[in-house]
Amino acid sequence: MDYTLLGLAIAPGVAIALYVYLRDKYEKEPLALLLKSFFAGFFIIVPAALIEMWFKQTFVLSGSIASIALNNFIFIGLTEELCKFICLYLVAYPKPDFNEPFDGITYAVMVSMGFATSENILYVMDGGLHVAVMRIFTAVPAHASFSILMGYFVGLAKFKKHDRIYLLLGLVAATLFHGAYDFFLSINNIELIAFGALISLVVGIRLSFKAMRILNENSPFKYSKLLRK
Repeated sequence: MDYTLLGLAIAPGVAIALYVYLRDKYEKEPLALLLKSFFAGFFIIVPAALIEMWFKQTFVLSGSIASIALNNFIFIGLTEELCKFICLYLVAYPKPDFNEPFDGITYAVMVSMGFATSENILYVMDGGLHVAVMRIFTAVPAHASFSILMGYFVGLAKFKKHDRIYLLLGLVAATLFHGAYDFFLSINNIELIAFGALISLVVGIRLSFKAMRILNENSPFKYSKLLRK
């Protein structure tokens, strides 16, 4: 086994998870639940892959734009984001430690970075160093941005009356950005791949930073921490 490649496959997901954990300024989450969320995401790739394989074996798609969209938005995007959503909803959402909206982002990122790390190991160990380097700057940050958008709405859902609407918005937002990113990568056009995938990634990342800033600024623990100083 090439341990250098393995390290490069694991490092970006762990680094992003740590970064988002540190962005939670006012009330840190327990390590046990963070790790549980991460490894739930790591292993949920198995049923996600099986569902995607079933779709591909059951539905024969052409090379049309509609087929490419169906494959990337539904067969891949919705499948993977739904699996992550289920992990988030079952593992972290009901816990007492999920006690502020920013926690939606924290735990969603843990689940997603577990998923991305598992996926990254498979791709990097098969594709080598150039795949590892490319995915550090593309696929892994993309998964992070999808999860932050999901987590933003899931975090709001727990503390809003119309929680089902916010939960649905979280799943839809992550699926749309995931599908758009994969869709442009799947088109047989270099200009569209470069432009479309890059734009969807940049927009997703910018919205992610905005979501973290908004929830941090409105944290219910913000002023209690300031008073303790």
